[in-house]
Amino acid sequence: MGPTLTPQATDPLPGLVGFTVVLRNAGLAITTDRVVAFLSALDALDVTDRTHTYWAGRLTLCSDPDDLPRYDQAFAGWFEPGQGGRTQVRDERPPPPPRLAALTPEEAEGGEEGSDSPQIHARASGTEILRHRDLGELTPAEREHLRRLMALLRPQLPTRASRRLRPSTHGSTDPGRTLRAALRNHGELRELRRRDRSRRARRVVLLLDVSGSMEPYADALLRFAHVVVRRGPASVEAFTLGTRLTRVTRELRMRDPERALAAAAKAIPDWSGGTRLGEVLRAFVDRWGQRGAARRAVVVVFSDGWERGETDVLREQMSRLRRLAHRVIWVNPHVGKDGYAPVQGGIVAALPFLDELLAGHSLATLERLLEVVRDA
Repeated sequence: MGPTLTPQATDPLPGLVGFTVVLRNAGLAITTDRVVAFLSALDALDVTDRTHTYWAGRLTLCSDPDDLPRYDQAFAGWFEPGQGGRTQVRDERPPPPPRLAALTPEEAEGGEEGSDSPQIHARASGTEILRHRDLGELTPAEREHLRRLMALLRPQLPTRASRRLRPSTHGSTDPGRTLRAALRNHGELRELRRRDRSRRARRVVLLLDVSGSMEPYADALLRFAHVVVRRGPASVEAFTLGTRLTRVTRELRMRDPERALAAAAKAIPDWSGGTRLGEVLRAFVDRWGQRGAARRAVVVVFSDGWERGETDVLREQMSRLRRLAHRVIWVNPHVGKDGYAPVQGGIVAALPFLDELLAGHSLATLERLLEVVRDA
């Protein structure tokens, strides 16, 4: 058992996070996931013990043998030896705010009796913070984490009443089944059989803007579309919008998300190009919408509303789309940001024909979108 750590303050967390900042400045690849692993390790160990702190950091923060000398030097400089063989946690300057959830210090249960040093347990949830992060500002490590979270989504697609009737415990009386049941009982009428309308999946159409202004969000939105298409391959259609219309439903039906996105990217000829929303929507309504894809469907448009063409064309096509669809939802990644106002030409033209204008800049807002689509 090594010498213990004596925090200068009640909460040693700023000093521990500051230590990771020093390592990052020293050239170590310190990502958010590694910081979470470091704090989680100290949560299971004794944060006041120097040996525990050293090995928790070495095993979670070092990714290369060349990192070890720099780690040892930073550890010796950051955790200064104090009086009585103890070590003091330095906190000379406030580190930048970590991308973690709230960290709650609490007194550890079952600690050694008679110990003067408090034991602090730090709890962090990087997933909760990541759910509210802007999709266009994620680091590579956070994008990888987001991909795993996307795969865990379980969308519930909307349904509608069918014209077909099915046996039910409630609803109107079914004369035919009631009469046949009475004949089987020698003409004795014992109960009334009932019937009600069955439910069938309502069609969902996803229109994703992949122009240059939407490039930071395009990858995440395609992954989101892949999850929704896989959930209802027979009732969900996906298209990309740019300078032309591209149907990517077949590519997104692939089981593996990486293969699906690679196939979709190969099929999209105008990735990160310009935006002609009005003309592309006209192509969608003429070729697909009027032929059944948009009829009584929930149509979701993912776009920031920047229009290079005539806004009158967009207004006319949105009016046509509104007459066909059951509901029209517009998802704009900038809606959830401070100071946003719907002043873009495309948004102004489309706004009168929308049922919902939602934010789409984070995983939490996409989860909210799934609730709105389900309730449609």
